[in-house]
Parts: sequence; C-alpha cells; structure tokens
Amino acid sequence: MYKPINPDFFNQPVLDLAPALLGQYIVHETPEGLAAARIVETEAYHGPEDRAAHSFNNRRTKRTEVMFADPGRIYTYQMHTHTLMNVVAGEEGTPHAVLIRGAEPVEGLELMQERRGWHFKIPDLTNGPGKLSKALGVTMESYGGLWYEEPLFIAPGPGLGGELKVGPRVGIQNTGEAVDYPWRFFEEGNPFVSKYR
Repeated sequence: MYKPINPDFFNQPVLDLAPALLGQYIVHETPEGLAAARIVETEAYHGPEDRAAHSFNNRRTKRTEVMFADPGRIYTYQMHTHTLMNVVAGEEGTPHAVLIRGAEPVEGLELMQERRGWHFKIPDLTNGPGKLSKALGVTMESYGGLWYEEPLFIAPGPGLGGELKVGPRVGIQNTGEAVDYPWRFFEEGNPFVSKYR
C-alpha cells in the first residue's frame, strides 16, 4: 500500500520542502508490524544562517555530519531521552533540514499505543517530535538512512486536510531573531499538531 516517494521530491529548498511534507505519510516497517502516520506539522532549519539550526555557522560535528549530505537523508538526534526525526534538505554541502513535529496515525494505532502507553489519549501519541518517533519505533539506528528507502520512509499521502498555517518554531529560546522566523508549518485545527501559538 505504501511506497517510498520519488527521491526528486527532496530536491527543493528547505522552506518549500517543509510545507510540502505536510499531508505525506511517514511509514516504518518493523518486526512488530507496520506503523504509518500523516504528517501535520514540520519546522524548517536554514543551516548556516539560522541561529536555531544545529549547523549554524556551518558547524560540522559527528552529530551534524549527515546534514551536509545529499537531500533526502535521515537526520536523527537525541534530545533528553527522545529521538527526533529530520529530513535533510538543500544541495549536498548545504546543511538544511526539516524537523517532523507531529503526525496523525493512519495505520498501526495499537502498536503505537503499546510503544507509548495505553493511558495516553490518541492525539498525545504523536503530537510532538519525540512522541512520534517513539510511537513509530524510530531510534538512532536510522541516522544517515534515506527517506525514500524502506524500512523508514516518506510515502505519497493525500495532502492537507485543512488550511496551511505558519508560525514561529517551538522551543528555540536564546537564538536571537531566529526565535520569530515563521518557519513552522502545520495543518489548522488538527489535534495532532504539537502546539498552537
């Protein structure tokens, strides 16, 4: 049912790719089963010029190395105990990325509940980047993979189910003017969006 999206999809500027990812599926095939969700919230990170980006000033470390690779790579990193998933964007050598912040479950809901906990309300399973990774069973092992190859991939989806909204990114204090950049994209009114403001 789900097939990886054409690699050419990722060959677009990060500020175009971030909203283009909305409405596409994120799919993870695991031994426990398949889980899929429709992306409803993303954030763009504009590399060297963006004080909120890990690659600000072309900072190149073991963690950020994959951001300098070809577009469509998987950039996972850990924040506290959570794994966060990003899509590498821009030409090779241009360290741009899109954070996948929230998605709406479409398949494998029971598996997501097992991974996250049965006590959570369904929107709370995937309405945040760390929650989403855990629900999909994504770990740091995916670092450096390709978003257009199984087992973790982006698949063509039905598109937006509501109005596209933009706003400032979440949780990036102490980044100067970058705090206010309107580089968060989300589906208006969707309960799987992590935060409205």
